[in-house]
Amino acid sequence: MAIYVDKKHVYTRLHDEKHVLYNYITNILLDRVVTKKLLPTDDLKLIVAKRETNKFLNQNFHNYLQKKANGDHKLAISIAIEPYSKTAHKCLQLVDAAAWTIFRKREHQDDSYYQQIKDKIIEENKLFG
Repeated sequence: MAIYVDKKHVYTRLHDEKHVLYNYITNILLDRVVTKKLLPTDDLKLIVAKRETNKFLNQNFHNYLQKKANGDHKLAISIAIEPYSKTAHKCLQLVDAAAWTIFRKREHQDDSYYQQIKDKIIEENKLFG
């Protein structure tokens, strides 16, 4: 699943508060994965790369996503915010590579890497625009 954002069309409030935009997009992605029944609904562990150094913003993200997962999606989920490094979880490295591949396709019209993973992408949607 992939969501890409045209930042020029993001609402001003969200554009100025990138952490709120990140939370919002993550929840949309979670909703689409749940709606398509791509995950079991119990005992899930979401590992997220630590983006912020501010503990409040990390806790806010954790609480927001936990509330949405439990309330809106009825998911039993644990969320781990982990530092990203060369020794980071393999799943974070894989997601980072896939995101870079889609970025190269969208921003630089280079789909050479995308062609290698396109059969693994279930859905790819533009948000805001």
